[in-house]
Formats: sequence, structure tokens, C-alpha cells
Amino acid sequence: MTHHPIGTSSNLLPVMKTEVPGPQSRTLAQRLSAVEGQGVTSLSPPPIFWARAQGSNVWDVDENQYLDLTAAFGVANAGHAHPYVVESFHQQAETLLHGLGDVHPSDIRLTLLEELVARFPGGHAAKAVLGSSGSDAVEAALKTAILASGRPGILAFEGSYHGVSLGTLDVSWRSDFRDPFQDRVPQQTRFARFGDLVHAQEVADQSEAEGFEIGAVLVEPIQGRGGDRIPPRGFLAGLRQLCDERGWLLIVDEIFTGFGRTGKLWASDHESVVPDLLCVGKGLASGLPLSACLGRTAVMDAWPKPDPEAIHTQTFLGHPANCAAALASLELLDREEGFEKTRALGAAARSQLQEGLKDAPSVHEVRGLGLLMAVEFKSGLDAEALAHRALERGLILLQSGENGCVVSITPPLSIDTKALTYAIETLIEIIGEVEEMRST
Repeated sequence: MTHHPIGTSSNLLPVMKTEVPGPQSRTLAQRLSAVEGQGVTSLSPPPIFWARAQGSNVWDVDENQYLDLTAAFGVANAGHAHPYVVESFHQQAETLLHGLGDVHPSDIRLTLLEELVARFPGGHAAKAVLGSSGSDAVEAALKTAILASGRPGILAFEGSYHGVSLGTLDVSWRSDFRDPFQDRVPQQTRFARFGDLVHAQEVADQSEAEGFEIGAVLVEPIQGRGGDRIPPRGFLAGLRQLCDERGWLLIVDEIFTGFGRTGKLWASDHESVVPDLLCVGKGLASGLPLSACLGRTAVMDAWPKPDPEAIHTQTFLGHPANCAAALASLELLDREEGFEKTRALGAAARSQLQEGLKDAPSVHEVRGLGLLMAVEFKSGLDAEALAHRALERGLILLQSGENGCVVSITPPLSIDTKALTYAIETLIEIIGEVEEMRST
């Protein structure tokens, strides 16, 4: 099998052939509205419909060529359709496409589990449970926490996002996601201000005084969908200490921040924090649906052995071809030698943004770590205008934050300096145009 570095990738600059969205995308949006449940895809304004992707580039059905500054929700760590990932997937698919889940495991599932637990923070002995989505990983962590602690309560944080399944809705902050289903949500979560260790202690004290039994703390090292919010240094380490003092488990959700996104394998590595449970996904298989809940062996052993059946499983558990993609992705990451390129690219882009936007009246803050960056605006309208105009110029961005005031910049780790520099220059230019338009 040919070996490819993570940087072997397409990094072409945008080429726009039609208006955005183009006529084919508009036609497909009309067709989609007739067949897809209306709670899924926002069709006003019509989105662009992706046709293919490679590296840092995406082509829509109208043949417009874009730079993807989202890595498709952070999934395409190695770039879209990395040759090594695709080749590994195909070879495995030709041999064993699907296995028998928890009954008769595949050998490649075992290999992936061994590789994952070998990467558990701090080198501690660990075990893992595989899933298909980020929500799966968090659900597994919540179940493990109940079994290991004997207490159902969770301390989570304002702005958090851990998924939209019924179990994860309870620990996600967004009330607009949770409220329609409140009658089916257990309401076993208390929320503290993100980044505020003192407030977390106060919420915990008040909750326990009311008889609320906390068994675990669930936290994102950096909040992704919550607005790319970076807590003060020491926050994560403080939570680790709080959990140790009170006999709680620390669950770290690295579904978005893991696998090199912030310039280290895990964002929690920046403070040398070892969680009890670690949720991973998105970039794990660089384009294939796969996730995992990793945990210290003593914690994971709280699960009962199958008697005779497993009490936590799924049909596609450890899907062999997806496991092959994950192993290829991990191998690519191992070749990055400490993610020096990610740190350097991110630092340069962040500096470029900060310098270019230092006098921009609409911008509240530029922040980031590694290739996880954000521009926070004073108004959600300005963030929306940037995302819309950027798409017209061939740059794919996402808004984030509870009020939509943040534009996230999380390109594939395979993006090169030329493409990222061009993208940042264009974003600075667009922000200037938007501000000039609003002032006239």
C-alpha cells in the first residue's frame, strides 16, 4: 500500500462559475423540500449541494470550486477523501465489509481498539466502546458514569453541545434543541458557567444541598458549536482536581477537538489533564461514521459482562471498513510529529486575522488554538453577512455560538499555507466590505 503524508491533498483556490447558490443547487433544494423532513436542512436561503470533495476543496453540483474552512464539521482532519484513507477503506471493504457486531468480532476492530487505548491521555490503562456518532460516544460515557459512580447527576456547562439524541439533549445547553422533547428528557443535569471554576463549585454545592446527586462532570476542553470558546488556562485542571476531591468522574468530550485539531493529539493535553472518560469522533475516521468512548480500565470495568447479551451495542458496532479508515487516519496523524505544522499554520493565520481586524468595529474578538479559530462579532447579523458573502467568494464557513455571533474557521489539517493565507485575506476583505456597506 502506498503511504501518503497528511499534506498530500488538494488545496486549489476558489473558482466560481455561477451565482451562489447556482441553478442546479436551487433545483435540488426544491426536490429535497418534497422528500426530507423539514426539521433537518435549512432551505431558506437554498444551500449549495456538494457533488465531490478532495483535500481542502469542495465542488458543488454547479461546478463551483470552494475552499472548505469547516472540514465538514471537523470530520475531514486528513482532508476530504485522503487517498490513504480511501484506499484502506476499499481494501477492507473487499475483504470484509460488515461483521457481526458484538457476537463475532472482526480482527480489525480489535486492532483499532488497541490503537485507541494506546493513545489514552497520560498512557493510563484504558478500554473503549465503539459507536457510530458523537452522540453515541457521549451516551456510552453517560451510561458508564452511572454504572461506575452509582449517581445519575451530571454537572455540565452553559454553551455546551454534546448531541441531540434523547440522552445527550439532557447535557446540552441549547434549550431550543431540548424544549420540544422536555417530557422525555431525564433532567439530571445542572449547568455552570463555562470557564468559571468558582461558579462550577457553587452550582455543585447548591445542587447537592438540594439532594441532587452528581456522579460526573462533562466538559468540552473548547466549546465548538457553543462558539469556539476557549476557557482560561487551568480550568480543565481545576475540574480534574474538583472531581478528585468529590469523588466524581471527569468526562472530557473531545469529539470536535481531538486528533490534532488544537495542535496536540487531545486538547486536554495542553494542561496534561487525564480524564476518566474520553469521547472521540468526527476526525477519527476522516470521513466515515465512527466514534468511541475511551475510559480508564477501572471505570470501564463497571460494565457487567454480557449475560448472555450485551446491554450496550448496535448493529454496525466496529464496522470493519470504517475501522480501516480510522486506522489509516491515525497512521497519518502519527506522521505529523507532534502536530508542529498545525500549530504553526494556526498561529500564523490567527496573527494574520488579529492584525487585519484590529481596527474592525464589528469584531469583538479573534481567538483560537491550532486550526480551531473563531471571529466573534458584536452582532449575529455581521457574522451571517460574512458567512454568506464568503460562500459567494468560494469559502465555506459556519456560524456558531448561541446567538450566531461567531464564525468558525476549522479547515482540514491538510490545508497548505497558500490556501489558508488566501482565505484569511479574503475574509478580512469581506469584513471590511460589510462594515463599509453598513456605515453608508
